[in-house]
Amino acid sequence: MLCARPQDNAAMNNSPLFCSRIAIIGTLALVVTLLSGCAPGEPPVNSQQIANRGLFSAALSEDGHYLVAGSLYHGGSFWRLDTNERLFNWNHEAGDFSPLTAVTATAHGNFAVTVVDDQLVLWDGNKGNSLTFFVAPATIQDAKLGPNGRYALLGLSDRTAVLFDAMRGGIQRTFAHDGRVLSVDMNADGTLAITGAEDQQAILWDIASGEPRFRWPHNNEVRLVRMSPDGNRVISVSKYDRTAIWDTTSGEMIGQIPQSRWRIVRGEVFTSAAFSADGSLILTGTTARDVHLWQMPGPTLVKTWTLPRREEMKRSAASVLAVGFTDTEGEYRAVSADGMIHRLKR
Repeated sequence: MLCARPQDNAAMNNSPLFCSRIAIIGTLALVVTLLSGCAPGEPPVNSQQIANRGLFSAALSEDGHYLVAGSLYHGGSFWRLDTNERLFNWNHEAGDFSPLTAVTATAHGNFAVTVVDDQLVLWDGNKGNSLTFFVAPATIQDAKLGPNGRYALLGLSDRTAVLFDAMRGGIQRTFAHDGRVLSVDMNADGTLAITGAEDQQAILWDIASGEPRFRWPHNNEVRLVRMSPDGNRVISVSKYDRTAIWDTTSGEMIGQIPQSRWRIVRGEVFTSAAFSADGSLILTGTTARDVHLWQMPGPTLVKTWTLPRREEMKRSAASVLAVGFTDTEGEYRAVSADGMIHRLKR
């Protein structure tokens, strides 16, 4: 192929070859934009480092004031976020740093649970001391602590979820799947449970009876489930498949969060989600450092933030581990796997 020489600028700029190249570049840029999704969102109002080398796990209290975090190399910690204060260091063995594979806290941070494989410790969020230590019947994939810290819903590797008495020990209810239970959640009063598993199902359970109310199918494993505090809505996220929002009264799907087919095929999914108290807003975090705010019904995209990346961290540390609302209107929080807590404003 013959090309114009660099010194032939005027001729090159007017040549059909040059013009066609510009058109191709413009088309490619448009395609990349469409495939990649929206342009980068707004940055956080501020960001604070809470772990030197990143995090295994993180959970925010429902009021947005407290954070439980499990770092890669320095064990667990409990933070009060409105004062940026590290209150306690939590580890399962004295003198050792525990790799906390899952963490959860009550709505106002009064109690918290930390997990290392099949071990579970219940902590007092006010005094910082451990209250109980138990060993679960299988590896704990995910955990949700219910109101008052009494019961914990555990997703297990033995294809069950269990309602576990975190204060006295003992399994109160067992909820069966046909695959490892990867994600669990409960509503604010502890009457409903949602579980997501490798068997490609999200199941809504009545905790009092232990019976399923609805089974919602996906085309791949369900990696994330979250329920609104009032128990009226559920979001279920499946890798290589849709992200759906369900009505817990009718069982009907009431919306899907839009995702480009390119991102779905690549397995880039939502890694965290949270509902507002009345279920009208949803926050989602992704594998690509993005946090989205959605309005129901719809859902309709309201705002996007893109979390800053720490230069020394690999791309794998970009996932958003936890998102949450605060009791200040229009203010939100997000925790990224690179060991940062971010404050977001609408």
